[in-house]
Amino acid sequence: MIRFAQYARYPVISRLMKPTVISPFQAQAFSSSSVMLKTLNQTIRNKEKRPEKTNKQSVALEGSPFRRGVCTRVFTVKPKKPNSAVRKVARVRLSTGRSVTAYIPGIGHNAQEHAVVLLRGGRAQDCPGVQYHVVRGVYDIAGVAGRVTSRSKYGVKKPKAA
Repeated sequence: MIRFAQYARYPVISRLMKPTVISPFQAQAFSSSSVMLKTLNQTIRNKEKRPEKTNKQSVALEGSPFRRGVCTRVFTVKPKKPNSAVRKVARVRLSTGRSVTAYIPGIGHNAQEHAVVLLRGGRAQDCPGVQYHVVRGVYDIAGVAGRVTSRSKYGVKKPKAA
């Protein structure tokens, strides 16, 4: 004889064994009991729908691919071990009112306090707390000067052929 506690191993059967209480106002005219059990087919047909997992990265963008913001502070940070460098980052107040830290890619930049920037998702892997990237060549941030390869990542136009 299987006891109710043993049904926990079998999720379909355990759901069947849980009674669904229906109030007297919802009960059908032909039903004399207030407790209704689901059949196996009803349980399979009406599966519990789990909510879709949301992307935990880039939460401040609120589903948008990009967000505009204003730099409140431009500074440098040291990366985690074993890397050694001086990474350029900016504290940005987004148009949503949230304040985040964003990485400024490329060699050299003209970012200052109160500069309007465009942010995209994507963290700086060796900088703790930096979950966003500044898009170069948009608003007040200039593209990387003298860049020839990977120009689209650094906001550089195609050079004129001589």
